[in-house]
Parts: sequence; structure tokens; C-alpha cells
Amino acid sequence: MPDDQTLMQLARDVAMHAHCPYSGFHVGAAIAWADGSTTVGCNVENASYPVTVCAERSAVSAGIGLGQRVIKKVAVWADVEQTVSPCGACRQVLMEFSACAAGEIEVLMGGRTDIKRATLADLLPDAFGPRSE
Repeated sequence: MPDDQTLMQLARDVAMHAHCPYSGFHVGAAIAWADGSTTVGCNVENASYPVTVCAERSAVSAGIGLGQRVIKKVAVWADVEQTVSPCGACRQVLMEFSACAAGEIEVLMGGRTDIKRATLADLLPDAFGPRSE
């Protein structure tokens, strides 16, 4: 599994490929899966805003297409000074592929000058999930 610095760098690198002509908000995500592999994704905006895809969901979809099902860690990076946190929809999608209902996925959140970390359970308390313990 990649270390935190490598995972964050993957997220930062892929953010430069974001399609964000409307917001100018470049976001990248990198996911570390249970088998140690990684996938990346960036935000893809659309003139019809509701069909825009966030970086986190893009990275999850890439992994699911490769047969992955259990997320261990996610890094999200945005081209802003502080950090950004996954939106509510992304938090729920991440929960879908958590190893357990407790949401023990580590989430690294980065910007140009700061990195924060939390668990998915911290970001989505009392979550509705696919698994029960």
C-alpha cells in the first residue's frame, strides 16, 4: 500500500487533469484498496451541473471497474490554500466500500499549504452503510 505522501502526490498529479471549465476548481483523488493497488480520479464538470462527477467518485469507479471492493485509504487534493473535505455524496459512496460499517477508511485531505486527516466515521457519523457488525 502506498504511504501517505505518495497517495497525496497521486491525488495532486491527477487534479491537473480535471475538467473544470465552469468552476476552475481542480480536485484529484487517489484510493488505496485492500489489496494494495491504487486508482485515481479527478473532477469532471458538465454544463448540466447535476451530472458533474467528483474526483472521489471518479477514483472509486475506476477501482470498481477493476474488480476492487474494499477501500483502505483515500487522499483528496484541491488546488486551494487550505484543505477540502469530500462532499456528502462522496462520503456516502466511500462508505459503500468501507471494510466495515464503522467507516474505518482513513481520509487524507490536502490543499496547497495544509494536509489534514480523519476517518470516514469522523466525517460521516452514524452513517447508513451496506454492512452491519
